[in-house]
Amino acid sequence: MDTPVAPDEGDRSPIPVDEDSDRWRAAKYTLPFVALGIADVILVIGWGLNPIWGFAILPPILFMSVLTWVAFKSGFVTDREDY
Repeated sequence: MDTPVAPDEGDRSPIPVDEDSDRWRAAKYTLPFVALGIADVILVIGWGLNPIWGFAILPPILFMSVLTWVAFKSGFVTDREDY
């Protein structure tokens, strides 16, 4: 049995060509959410609440930020005609 090979898509390849600009765009759009999440943790700790509450909300914020970064970097959030 042979392994199936994807046809050559030429210029319409789903793989981004310019990796640096995609990383920059992903970082540019993700950084405000990371900053808001860290500011939220600082605010919760600054209010005098138990620090565990600040760090309990940090993992979901970081997880969603990483998902956002991956989505923007891989081109998942672009206007595509082939969906």
